[in-house]
Amino acid sequence: MRKNSVRQLTISALLIAMGIIIPMVMPRITIGPASFTLASHVPVFLAMFISPEAAIAVSLGTGFGFFLSATPIIALRALSHMVFAVIGAMYLKKHPEVALRSKQFSLMNGRFQLFNFVIALIHSAIELVVITAFYTMGNMPETYYTDGYIYSILLLMGVGGIIHSMVDFNIAYFLAGSLSKAFDIPVFTNAKKLLQKQVGENA
Repeated sequence: MRKNSVRQLTISALLIAMGIIIPMVMPRITIGPASFTLASHVPVFLAMFISPEAAIAVSLGTGFGFFLSATPIIALRALSHMVFAVIGAMYLKKHPEVALRSKQFSLMNGRFQLFNFVIALIHSAIELVVITAFYTMGNMPETYYTDGYIYSILLLMGVGGIIHSMVDFNIAYFLAGSLSKAFDIPVFTNAKKLLQKQVGENA
């Protein structure tokens, strides 16, 4: 038990470091006035495949890390990730079969992508609450007010955030699935056990 706790703590620390570094080095897609950093949410999504505790730790760690290295709005948006991360991690823990691979690849799995979309909706909605608060207080760059709330916030940040979230989750799924071949990734380990059980029952 203690060994498992130390392992999860170590993995969480590595994911927190990745979560802070990735926005500094990865390419950005800019659709004025918004910008989206590729893979910026991947560490939090990876933590979801570990455990709810890891998801909380990585969300809090990256959020507080950004308070030291970025603007308050970025830090608060990062902290808001804890909401979707905990919900997603708890669901995956209870229903690891969502991560089961199809004959080709689970990116084409309808249930997996539905889960991905729901998490993206929650992700985007919580971030919109944070962004709207700053927008209302007049603390956003002038270009956001020039383009208006519907376009710059609801469309770009809202819909764009959903797309960004889904892309990053698929990247995280691919990485977690690949790592699960050599390491114990709890959700994938439990999904494989379920698959083996189903095969045994059908034999």
